Amino acid sequence: MMEDRFAGIREFVATVDAGSFTAAALLLGVTGSAVGKSVSKLEERLGVQLLHRTTRRIDLTSEGEAYLVSCRRILEELDQAEAYLSTGHQQPIGRLRVDLPTTFGRRHILPSLLKLGLNYPMLDLSVSLRDRPVDLVSEGIDLAVRIGALPDSSDLVARRLGEQRLVICASPNYLKLHGVPITLSDLANHDCLTGWRRGLRPSWLLRNERGELEPHDISSRHELTDGDALLDACLAGSGLAQLPTWLADDALDSGALIPVLSESSGGAMPIHVIWPKTWHLQPKVRVTVDELVRLAAEDRSVFSPTRAGTRSAS
Repeated sequence: MMEDRFAGIREFVATVDAGSFTAAALLLGVTGSAVGKSVSKLEERLGVQLLHRTTRRIDLTSEGEAYLVSCRRILEELDQAEAYLSTGHQQPIGRLRVDLPTTFGRRHILPSLLKLGLNYPMLDLSVSLRDRPVDLVSEGIDLAVRIGALPDSSDLVARRLGEQRLVICASPNYLKLHGVPITLSDLANHDCLTGWRRGLRPSWLLRNERGELEPHDISSRHELTDGDALLDACLAGSGLAQLPTWLADDALDSGALIPVLSESSGGAMPIHVIWPKTWHLQPKVRVTVDELVRLAAEDRSVFSPTRAGTRSAS
């Protein structure tokens, strides 16, 4: 007799969500003992313990946490497929888990996602804003936007949206007090503002004497994790900062910030939307990718900037 590889999966997920076998049974319309037996048979088939059971509570084991991510994805894809067959339309439904860069995501991606939520009432969003890399598959992320080079991975699909250009700048008051840097070596005599990443040395992406872009270690006075905070510090006259043009353009256009070291700065970093490779692209992912591609083509000042910092201070 062929073994049912799906047996116990719904019971396992329902137990985690509800917090007990009894509560899961109410959701599934069966008895608590039936749910407990289904989960036990699933553990026996897998050869691992998925749940820690006590008289008061049920907790996931480390193996259970990892397996839960896959189970949720399987059930969501099954629900999507059944919804498509029953309606004849590939409408985005279910929960979409999205991971975005903090400042860029909040300013330029989140508004479009919220509009999608209004246009598709059955689409629910879980959005995380952070600047550290995450494993989409292990953390159950459906889709992410990434700035910078992507690691090689056969588990992910990527669609390029555009690029982010960088400019080194400072407030007029800072340059009046400290002078204008002319060469990269001058940076050692200036207050520099950088982003802060645990375990990483402060650096800017700069051109070397051969005109090649490479990370350049920076002696940082102030480190800030948030792009808006970095912009605020630069506007306040706290030092030089290397900022993306989508963040600094308004201040550069108004003269509140002045670009410097244009020949060394001006590096570009790709912007991608990425998602886990699956046999079936769920409508909720497809619709969101299409919307981000449309947004990138429409908002070229953000995704295809032309500013190269040619108005540098002298």
